[in-house]
Amino acid sequence: MAQPGFFKTSPSLTLAEIATLTKSELLDPSQGELVISGAASLGEAGPMHLTFFENLRYGDQLQSTQAGACLVSPRFEGRVPAHVAVLRAKKPFQAFVGYCSHIHSDTLRPTSWFDQSGIATTAVVHETARLEDEVTIDPLAVIGPHVEIGSGTIIGSGAVIGPGVKIGRDCNIGAGSTIQASLIGNNVLIHPGCHIGQDGYGFTFVGGRHVKVPQAGRVIIQNDVEIGAGTSIDRGSLRDTMIGEGTKIDNQVQIGHNVSIGRHCLLAAHCGLAGSLTLEDYVALGAKVGINNHVVVGEGAQVAAMSGIKDSIPPGARWGGIFARPSRQWLREMVTLERLAKEGASGGPDSKRDPDPEERN
Repeated sequence: MAQPGFFKTSPSLTLAEIATLTKSELLDPSQGELVISGAASLGEAGPMHLTFFENLRYGDQLQSTQAGACLVSPRFEGRVPAHVAVLRAKKPFQAFVGYCSHIHSDTLRPTSWFDQSGIATTAVVHETARLEDEVTIDPLAVIGPHVEIGSGTIIGSGAVIGPGVKIGRDCNIGAGSTIQASLIGNNVLIHPGCHIGQDGYGFTFVGGRHVKVPQAGRVIIQNDVEIGAGTSIDRGSLRDTMIGEGTKIDNQVQIGHNVSIGRHCLLAAHCGLAGSLTLEDYVALGAKVGINNHVVVGEGAQVAAMSGIKDSIPPGARWGGIFARPSRQWLREMVTLERLAKEGASGGPDSKRDPDPEERN
């Protein structure tokens, strides 16, 4: 069986064309007509590939690479082997991404899985729904009453859009997703299996039983947001759940009711955000960060992976640990604990212990 290719074949470009595209400088102009036909890592690249280098951790891979050309900063250009053409760039990885985005433009946003346009015959669209021109609805999707969808938007197979939902232009709603009680801006990418706008987790204990607190709010997602597969975002109760412009959310993230996430935040996989907390603009959360309700994480703050947050974090701070505290303090504590543990294991001066009962006799 032939190896399948899921995306378009990369177009070939000369090094001169790549230099123009990436705003880099080809150190040896005589190599300008050398043809490059794809991108690869240092260790996987062959003579027809472009690669990049900007981290000394991979110095050994640079020395052994078989790449045809390498994007590299002026600081490291002297380390590139003689058989590799050098493209000097201030920020090599960004230049490399620019090249990859050009040759693999079809990977940057989802398309119809059925390679179609318009409304599939097996899709169900309520008669009161309003769809602009050039909306694509894949097979078996369901569009509820009074839904509004902007032009250029694609609704994936099996997705269900609940009553009154508003979706802007050039969005993509992944297969198997469900959306209700939500207002969604333009150029929003929602990957498969997301659930947005369902009840928040709110109960009060009355007469020996848990009674549901009404969840009458909405989810509001601003422009240019991307939401990874399997993520759940609960609608608000006392206030709307808000996702700010340009925020990027990874797979399998849980966002509780009344959460407010600012602009251009980054949330890695498996984060859990309890209700009514606030992330200000440009916050970055590592994978599996858990945050208590009503906490405020200040603008530009960063939290290390697998941290637990119970207290508010000031703007620009870097925290980590369980429970999270300033990163320098956390790292000092870890180093101290490791030293004490080693001293205890080796019978050092801090390894006091109670004697064995037989030793007392």
